[in-house]
Amino acid sequence: MTTISSIDQQFDVLIIGSGAAGLSLALRLADHASVAVISKNRLEEGSTFYAQGGISAVLKPGDSFDSHIEDTLAAGVGLCDPAAVKFTVEQAPQNIQWLIDLGVPFTTDQHRDGKRDFHLTREGGHSHRRVIHAADATGKALSTTLVTHARHHNNISLFENRIAIDIITGKKLKQHSDTVHGAYILNRDTEKVETFRSRCVVLATGGANKVYLYTTNPDGSTGDGIAMAWRAGAEVANMEFMQFHPTCLFHPEAKSFLITEAVRGEGGKLLLPNGEQFMHRFDSRGELAPRDIVARAIDYEMKRLGSEFVYLDISHKPAAFIKSHFPTIYKRCLEFGYDMTKEPIPVVPAAHYTCGGVKTDLNGSTNIKGLYAIGETAFTGLHGANRMASNSLLECLVYAEAACQDILGQLKQKATLPTIPHWDESQVTDSDEEVVVTHNWHELRQFMWDYVGIVRTNKRLARAKSRVNLLLNEIDEYYGNFKVTNDLIELRNLAVVADLIIQSAIARKESRGLHYSLDYPEASSTDTAKNTVLCPQTK
Repeated sequence: MTTISSIDQQFDVLIIGSGAAGLSLALRLADHASVAVISKNRLEEGSTFYAQGGISAVLKPGDSFDSHIEDTLAAGVGLCDPAAVKFTVEQAPQNIQWLIDLGVPFTTDQHRDGKRDFHLTREGGHSHRRVIHAADATGKALSTTLVTHARHHNNISLFENRIAIDIITGKKLKQHSDTVHGAYILNRDTEKVETFRSRCVVLATGGANKVYLYTTNPDGSTGDGIAMAWRAGAEVANMEFMQFHPTCLFHPEAKSFLITEAVRGEGGKLLLPNGEQFMHRFDSRGELAPRDIVARAIDYEMKRLGSEFVYLDISHKPAAFIKSHFPTIYKRCLEFGYDMTKEPIPVVPAAHYTCGGVKTDLNGSTNIKGLYAIGETAFTGLHGANRMASNSLLECLVYAEAACQDILGQLKQKATLPTIPHWDESQVTDSDEEVVVTHNWHELRQFMWDYVGIVRTNKRLARAKSRVNLLLNEIDEYYGNFKVTNDLIELRNLAVVADLIIQSAIARKESRGLHYSLDYPEASSTDTAKNTVLCPQTK
């Protein structure tokens, strides 16, 4: 790793985001190209680090690619791209092996003959045990391993505590081409805007779940990549499909601490406050139904009973089993006064995953030359109307590998980067009204939770659209008059993403997967189901 502090940088590839997708791509590229990785906070602070579950892949006899494909298509409720699903599933084993070779410490079982084998768990939507994991902290193990390798590679330059403002394209430079040439980046330590020039820009900034009042995601999940791509002219798709994780710890100080789906996969039961099971009334698969069904069932029961939460109970399992399989969750619950080996724990749904995103092909390439999107930022067609558990980290790995090959092909074509003007702050001042940013931030997340949440109506969506229009105008005016700050950049991006979610939800006149409307409670014919694709020129 090299450390550079100049305000003007040039690299072959600029990767914005330091999670599983961004760092996997950086490591695959670094032997052949100069790579810059931009991290909003410390490298380990993204969603990857906090992922508890695991990575799905066909790794044992008895399972098959066809089964994994079938399960994924079923979870996606008619909107998955079969080619994307097949491609991802078939590339999974080699990507898991790549991680094993890097040294990711996946959990193993010891058999009676003394041999050890990787432990595979099962999560909602899967018909087999195919989720490889590192106890209940897979993301931490994965992130730590990738970061360690990235820090020791001389061709990877890591820039922490920086946030991207906008992508620089030919059109932004008054050229006829919309080819990407780099990005403007705010250094949060110096409060100066830096110019990064590059042949290719990769958006790996994660999802946009901070647009909701309650979320499992870290504070940085503000949809930066999606918003920047949209402003640059990239297409986005299926933004109405925001996944709510069914089970987050309910406690005023827990900040929506995630209780992994693997708890239900290993036999955990959802209970009403009176101790009654209820999932069998909503789906024959019970607790192992896909997340959208489980989240709506919990939401329904909470509203029906006027309850703030339901319970998740795995205390019928041996205490040693619970502590060994879920050590992080067990310890965290104890901190809040809950012993999951002896009692059920209170849970609620919270915004968890962005199934839509920047529209790409199977190489992660967008409709803008040189611009790529991978991981949760992207819409590849894998998830459809609902993401199946543990397919997300897999998508990061597979499309990082695919994007690497495509980018290396692009870099072989000789091209000269144009001169890019430095960021101009001559016409703006420091803000003396920071309360405007704070107020708009809270208002946005509140009305998105109230009007564009797990269950939607035409009237709620119309109210949300009216409010987001006002906010967008107010934020644009503020942005044009004051120096950029981290909070202003995030608010600007969240407002754009909120508008995209609302537009997409209004356009879908049915209920399908994660989008449920009381005005259109039935799904349309599967034969007529289609993705919601938004183009910037038609907004």
